[in-house]
Amino acid sequence: MRILFFIIAFTIAVGALIASHVYLYRRLFRDTTRDDRLRRFGGRLLLALGFGCLIGIPIARYLNVPGGPYIGRVWYLWGALAAFCLVILLVGDGLRWLVTKMSRQSDVDVVRREFFARGLAGAATVTAASMGGSGVALALSNPNLESVNVPIDGLPAALDGFKIVQLSDTHFGPTLREAFAEHLVERVNQLNPDLVALTGDLIDGSVADLGPIVKRLTHIKARHGIFFVTGNHEYYSGAQQWVDALTSWGVRVLRNECVAIEHEGASLDLLGVDDWRAGRFLSDHGYDFASANAGRDLTRTSVLLSHQPKAIHDASKGKIDLVLSGHTHGGQIWPGKYLVKLVQPYVSGLHRHSDRTWIYVHSGTGYWGPPVRVGVPSEIALIRLKRGPAQS
Repeated sequence: MRILFFIIAFTIAVGALIASHVYLYRRLFRDTTRDDRLRRFGGRLLLALGFGCLIGIPIARYLNVPGGPYIGRVWYLWGALAAFCLVILLVGDGLRWLVTKMSRQSDVDVVRREFFARGLAGAATVTAASMGGSGVALALSNPNLESVNVPIDGLPAALDGFKIVQLSDTHFGPTLREAFAEHLVERVNQLNPDLVALTGDLIDGSVADLGPIVKRLTHIKARHGIFFVTGNHEYYSGAQQWVDALTSWGVRVLRNECVAIEHEGASLDLLGVDDWRAGRFLSDHGYDFASANAGRDLTRTSVLLSHQPKAIHDASKGKIDLVLSGHTHGGQIWPGKYLVKLVQPYVSGLHRHSDRTWIYVHSGTGYWGPPVRVGVPSEIALIRLKRGPAQS
């Protein structure tokens, strides 16, 4: 079944890649010039770029070759630029179709059509380049520090100011490597956290390839240690192998369970669940909030680590005080957040879901796919548990 799913997904992806590059050729070259030499040049250029995406991204993703991260960045970036162009051109074509229908003109003005095609192609190219350039700069810049105070009713005095640093969706892989890990270690250690939470999608690759990179995160110093829950991407890359590796390095992996954190004579419950879709990949994995919350004293202060924000509904019913999640990347590329809202209850930031339960949705410490973020910076979240009104 998994092989069949891969074949279907691969076929759809290749088909979409071919169709998109044919469309780009038609709109950027065929419709904008009558010069056959320019048309041939455009066709060959788009063919080369499409073929480069088809082989370059898998090479960077699956083969440990010299220069792999740079190969990945180039082709992921072209994919993003092509997508920006594609959207702008499709919108332009839609508007042109509407204008044509409304004007009810049956004759074809070739000169005007060519003028419009050139204007649209130019606008798409300039806009895509601008968005791509600024998006790359934002994605490759250091993550913002988001400092958030969360008021918890009945929080023991000893836990007032308890600091949790949350990293989520780091996506170590083809383009995020050793330097990124070292930077995160340095930044987090400067915050002197009581606890570090890794809320899934840590990697995009195997333990054999990325293990030495991820292991560097164990240099993070936190009074009560580092805790991890799986995200969906762990299940694309050997989730059980990653669970075993992280455990052997001293990271506490929470799999539908609860542990007590003792701090200055007080205590809080830290719960963690497998990713929402884990059971589709491994029979002995799967989201199970009921098991994590079973037998717990519901009056105790509690924090739930869940990769996907969807867990907020169970958490609220289960009397959880705070949910820390990720998965959404805050949309990553505007207007992606509006699409995320279709499948997740929250996209980013701190929200009060019910009288007792809060949720913080992390916008991601890294990025997925192209090294591009548009309007949504990456972040390191510093969460402080507080007694009293929320402050940020």
